[in-house]
Amino acid sequence: MENKYNLTLEQNIFLAKRNIIDNIYAGARMEGLNVTFLQVKKILEGINVPNLKIDEIQCILNLRDAWKYVINNIKEEFNINFICKINELVARNESIECGVLRSGNVQITGTEYIPDVPEEEVVKRQIAEILKIKNTTERAIEYMLYGMRSQLFWDGNKRTSMICANKIMIENGNGIIKVSDNKLEEFNTLLSEFYTSNDKVKIKQFIFDNCIDGITFKE
Repeated sequence: MENKYNLTLEQNIFLAKRNIIDNIYAGARMEGLNVTFLQVKKILEGINVPNLKIDEIQCILNLRDAWKYVINNIKEEFNINFICKINELVARNESIECGVLRSGNVQITGTEYIPDVPEEEVVKRQIAEILKIKNTTERAIEYMLYGMRSQLFWDGNKRTSMICANKIMIENGNGIIKVSDNKLEEFNTLLSEFYTSNDKVKIKQFIFDNCIDGITFKE
């Protein structure tokens, strides 16, 4: 796998800031929220949006705060503490316990796969192995899939994993990972297959081909 984009840090931060509403909207849709881009935009602008539940608005504001944290702390070391901080922001007021590894069993809706209860030292070793991957786009995708399938937290695992993967992408100038509306159904199908089989070949290629945004400059 090669990097699709090779931006400077400044260029990639510009991209993340410019597209932050779109990125938050994509995260909300991936979570299953039935919201429009315009509704998300209004919420982020502090405008009242009728017919949305309080927890839906909370999810969007949490995504905003997590994205802002990544952008403002892009040079922070990528480790279990950083990942827990992102989950603390993403799952705030949603989870029974946010920002700490879950201590009990969970089941993923739509699959028979039941992830192990995470052990901190094991998680640290697994993250360290992912960070050894030389290609940084592949490293980001690998972490995203690892975080989603491992279900490290009680709630917000897909959102946390996506945002953490984008920390790796932005820091290395590789663009932004985002699942657009028109790719969401296929992504969810491949994700469910990955949960069951632990075979990541198809979904890795799908993400690389369809879910990376960047800036292309004229030569």
